[in-house]
Amino acid sequence: MAEASTPVVHTGLRRNALGVPGIVFLVLAAVAPLTGAIVVTSLAIALGNGGGMAASYAIVAVVLLLFAVGYAQMSRKLVNAGGFYAFVVRGLGPTGGLVAGFIATMGYNFFVAGAIGTSGFFFQIVLADLIGLNVHWYVWGLLSIAAAFFFARRGIDFSAKLLGIALVLEILILLIFDIAVLFRTGYAIEAFSMEAITTGSIGVGLLLAATGFLGFEATALFGEEARNPLKTIPRATYLAIAAIGLIHAVTTWAVVSALGVAQAQDTALEHLAGGDLLMALSQEYLGGFMTTVMLVLLLVSLFAALLAFHNAATRYLFALGRARVLPATLGSTLENGVPQNAALANAIFAAVVAGLFALSGLDPITSLVPTMIGFGTLCILVLQLLAAFSIVAHFRKARDPRWMSTFVAPGLGLLGLVWIVGMAIANFPILAGSDAAIVGMLPLLLVVALIGGVGYAYYLRRRRPEVYAGLTTDLEKVEPAAEEGVPTP
Repeated sequence: MAEASTPVVHTGLRRNALGVPGIVFLVLAAVAPLTGAIVVTSLAIALGNGGGMAASYAIVAVVLLLFAVGYAQMSRKLVNAGGFYAFVVRGLGPTGGLVAGFIATMGYNFFVAGAIGTSGFFFQIVLADLIGLNVHWYVWGLLSIAAAFFFARRGIDFSAKLLGIALVLEILILLIFDIAVLFRTGYAIEAFSMEAITTGSIGVGLLLAATGFLGFEATALFGEEARNPLKTIPRATYLAIAAIGLIHAVTTWAVVSALGVAQAQDTALEHLAGGDLLMALSQEYLGGFMTTVMLVLLLVSLFAALLAFHNAATRYLFALGRARVLPATLGSTLENGVPQNAALANAIFAAVVAGLFALSGLDPITSLVPTMIGFGTLCILVLQLLAAFSIVAHFRKARDPRWMSTFVAPGLGLLGLVWIVGMAIANFPILAGSDAAIVGMLPLLLVVALIGGVGYAYYLRRRRPEVYAGLTTDLEKVEPAAEEGVPTP
């Protein structure tokens, strides 16, 4: 009698699935340029440095590009689906990596749960206004995460193509608005004057500008799925940061020019409660039809961001599952390289969390979104900081002689990120968009992640030493001489 064949368990992501454009699409979709322009930029002008916000975006872009210099060097040392978690393991050791992994997993999963609320809320109000279809926000949110899971299951290359289409449409409508302002009003050069930059609170302005770059760190997550990762990941990172900075800075410049640099902050404050600053300007500069198109594309933008963050959260769960820090089933993949179990875990977690808020009858924008996206944003900023510190630490321990690219530039980026994270913690109610007491206590979860990571590392070292050692050996090295950039374990 023949023995039953043992099922084949796949644990590898799909190789050579993404080039530079695909990774950039995945990253910029997470940034959601149109959503950022409508929500974040309006908030930043009102609460930050008003007419000087375009300069704030440019300053943050420079800080992140300095960080990316060291990031590029580190990405030549390893590729891993754990992204910045893997960088921290390399720079600070397994214990630091576990802390970073917990923060990353918590942040991205929280972010997806919040994105269900944002997507569902805007789908409800926009479609009710446009076609009279008024369906509860949670239904739309549930449909959004189900669609995201389905598309992610098709493969990362499919997601990249889909997000590329969404991204082009988003940027196109912003470009039309920017050009309309340029020809009707012109761009005010005084938006970059010292007087404008120091208007209001430049600290809050820089903090909110930094949130507009969330998602750029996801380039590291797709290293195992990239073609020639030695070149692809650094190029995609530089391109993504530069593109995000350019899109946000130019659109913000157009907005403050249309409002008047000196009057921008006061006008933005008047529109703060309604959140309709860009829509009001679009009505004036583009007309009713194009404003309706912008509203529809806002829904596209929100779904694209949800899909991008769903893919990112999935890969952190997959990496920790493969390392056996989390259940090993999360580290398995389908034949097409999709980590389906990790994707399903993220989708279920996000849907259940959002569902609890819905069952409680809470408004998503004042409850679910501030708690989930607010704290998720803080987690990702802290993750960027840990990665920056780890990069500097790694190359100093290795006594790398390339001081400019492995110490000076990334060190300056590190200092900028220290300041941004400090501002994020000090101004968390602004970052989260809520002054509720329970929201203000969320940063304490970072302490829980720190204690949990250190404690779990101690447990693994004592009780499961093979898993603890595997945190380091799971990192895939890339040989510099490899022509095609295929990782060599």
